[in-house]
Amino acid sequence: MNKRHILTVTLLAGLSAVAGIAQVSVNPASAQAVEIKSPAGVYKLDATHAALLWTFRHLGVSNYTGRFEKLEATLTLDTANWEASSIEVTIDPRSVQTAYPADYKAVHAKSAYATWSEDISRNPRFLNSDNFPSITFKSTKVEKTGPQTARVTGDMTFLGVTKPVTLDATFVGELESHPFLGVPVLGLTAEGRFKRSDFGQPVGGPAGDEVTIRFDGEFIRQAQ
Repeated sequence: MNKRHILTVTLLAGLSAVAGIAQVSVNPASAQAVEIKSPAGVYKLDATHAALLWTFRHLGVSNYTGRFEKLEATLTLDTANWEASSIEVTIDPRSVQTAYPADYKAVHAKSAYATWSEDISRNPRFLNSDNFPSITFKSTKVEKTGPQTARVTGDMTFLGVTKPVTLDATFVGELESHPFLGVPVLGLTAEGRFKRSDFGQPVGGPAGDEVTIRFDGEFIRQAQ
């Protein structure tokens, strides 16, 4: 066997091994083995370990992402019947952060706002937080879709308009006792999409209509 044949065989063997590993990693049978043991009850979001990101298409060429720094959430968990669980979230649109690194006023001399974050927060074309100081989400339906996943539909109130929004939620992990608080803690992630135009927001200019939202956070069980 010449060197070229040896190299070919070696590569094929390596690819086969990788493919085998990939098949094992997505094996549905292994996912079914996960059991969520967190006790039922009311859980409050630990804001120090939470993130809520939003993304829209910028100029049609890239995805632009910002985040909210202030949010509150209450999860009522029913482990015996997931469908009876619920969640409520309140977001402060004045806490939006865009991490704009340039000199905003130098580029936007005519803007009434000092920073891009303030513009996104207060401008009536965007979050209009002077007139609508909160964004809320209240679940109306929870459907279990897998051993660690659920589809959560709820009413989102944004710019004074209430519309249904659906989130795909995933259970990430749990501890029977938080190392500092001594109570149960669990982690969730969720992602969903909605259109700004559905909530009466003007569409046009650099910002795309569809918004993707992604949430990650830890929830601390409250005293019962």
